[in-house]
Amino acid sequence: MKFISRMNPGKLAAAGLALAIAALMTPATATAGTVSGKGVAPVTPPVEEKPFITGNLSLFYDTHFISYGQDVWGVGNDWGEWFFHPSMELDFQITDSLQFYVNVWADVNDQIEGDIGDYVQEIDVNVGFYYTLDKFKFQLGYGSWNYASQTEHIIDGKVTYMDGLINPFVAVHGRVGIDIPGYDEGVVAQVGVAPSTALGPVTLSFPITVSFDTDGFHAGDGGFAYVSAGVGASIPIHKQISLSVGATYYHTQDDVIPNADEDFVVGSAGIVFTF
Repeated sequence: MKFISRMNPGKLAAAGLALAIAALMTPATATAGTVSGKGVAPVTPPVEEKPFITGNLSLFYDTHFISYGQDVWGVGNDWGEWFFHPSMELDFQITDSLQFYVNVWADVNDQIEGDIGDYVQEIDVNVGFYYTLDKFKFQLGYGSWNYASQTEHIIDGKVTYMDGLINPFVAVHGRVGIDIPGYDEGVVAQVGVAPSTALGPVTLSFPITVSFDTDGFHAGDGGFAYVSAGVGASIPIHKQISLSVGATYYHTQDDVIPNADEDFVVGSAGIVFTF
């Protein structure tokens, strides 16, 4: 500063102009929180849109056909029978949070000669909505279950809290129409958990369900119906193909669900294609 103060006004003005030109020609120095003029500007990745249509095709072999705790074909603890249960679901992404679904499920076995086909005993068609809100997933749907010459009409509702640990849920299954003697319209209410964990590429699940019936729903009394506990494994063999195996133990209340055995174990194995 002392040097500059001794310069005459003309020289001082010339020096100031030279400093200003030098400053303009010198690359800017980056300061905290800014991007250097020589740096690459950050690129915001594009938001990946969810496909409008997704779905899955499942092909399962089961040792039993269990419907809300009822051992439909009275197999009990005999694993000598076979039941093929194919299903397919399509999910339509209406909004980021709302999906419309439609699925078809079939019971194929040789227990009797089926009215629908030689081995096709039942075909169920279900439609409804999934809605997610933060960690909550809601489901509301209608089903038309067709077997022999009867059609059973049902309404399903379910709320799951997907906490990533135990994933607790409550569900209501309502029968709003049926014409089978001994079986009444009514409600099945359930509470449970569906914890899962990853073991390398394999996903393990440990579902537990406690279920209650209204009077006559399964041609028995009302009250506690059953408790089940299972273990399952999903094993990826391709990006969109996985193998699934599992076993579930059931303890049923005989006066609510008149099964062949009160306690039995169900096994299953299948392949799942997602798209």
